[in-house]
Amino acid sequence: MNKELLDLYTDYLLSSFGATTATGLSELMKGEISHDEITRLLRSECATGKQLWLYVKPYVRTIESEAGVLIIDDSIEEKEYTDENEIICWHWDHCKNRNVKGINFVSALYHSREVSLPVGFEIVAKTEHYIDEKTGRAKRRSPVTKNEMARTLIRQAVANQLLFRYILADIWFAATDTMNLIKLELKKEFIFALKENRKVALSQEDKLNGRYQRIDTLDMPDNSTRLVFLEGVSFPLLLVKQLFTNEDDSTGLRYLVSSDLSLDFDPATTIFQKRWKVELYHRSLKQNAALAKSPTRTVTTQTNHFFASLCAFIKLERLTLATKRNHYALKASLYIRALRSAFDELISLKSALSQPIPA
Repeated sequence: MNKELLDLYTDYLLSSFGATTATGLSELMKGEISHDEITRLLRSECATGKQLWLYVKPYVRTIESEAGVLIIDDSIEEKEYTDENEIICWHWDHCKNRNVKGINFVSALYHSREVSLPVGFEIVAKTEHYIDEKTGRAKRRSPVTKNEMARTLIRQAVANQLLFRYILADIWFAATDTMNLIKLELKKEFIFALKENRKVALSQEDKLNGRYQRIDTLDMPDNSTRLVFLEGVSFPLLLVKQLFTNEDDSTGLRYLVSSDLSLDFDPATTIFQKRWKVELYHRSLKQNAALAKSPTRTVTTQTNHFFASLCAFIKLERLTLATKRNHYALKASLYIRALRSAFDELISLKSALSQPIPA
């Protein structure tokens, strides 16, 4: 990608409050940048996680620390009215408990010193067509699972020599293969949320004899920990049972599992709380970096617009660090300036109302 043009395009994504188009940027630049130049940027070779790392690496190196964490999660940007293709297709949304049409992406988010930066991504591409045996309907599927994508992102973060000890993820990424990779091969630690129906053994002997039970049936006090053995994982784990309170004062139970047996309840839950940063990242990426605002139609242009939105998010995070204002305050400032400019222009145009109507 043309770096100067990418920089301009990401500025456009951050300063725009409506649809972001090649024509719109060209008009904004008063024709100094042509529509075709922007189109060529979006039609260049599909950006990958490697390009993202090269873009973000200089900024990561300034904030990374041993206390940093790597957070793995996925999200869906709905594109209800965009034509279906390999990446704009139907995905199961766990939050809405139904299928939605859009882009499903898996991110590796690095959080350190109160700064969050995406350091890797994978877009779910459903390139395989098949017939659903139950319904007889034609469907799409990806040849690579999201857990496989997560393991690729984790390996790449380690290969990039990113400083962190813990990897955090929600229940959807708590696969035994991922746990074994992190602890045994990569020599890192993890704290994952677990579904309440996951089964554990309470001793090595129980594990050897196949005596497992659901974690929600364990006689375990709230806000406590105990040693357990998970099927398919050769090393013992620390199970955490956490009673938490929501913003509406309702309560819920969360089960966490950690490979670091030196932790107890407070540090384990405090570290895992940092996983919430990925939810803030998803929200800001969609609301402030124009992720959904492009009318691009092809896999290549949609992928490159997605990549540009990630770069725009990184720019916002850097601005937050420099100005001490959060993403939403920064966008509000831009909006007020834009509104002021539009208001002044309208006042100027209204001066024509005082002129006599031409005969």
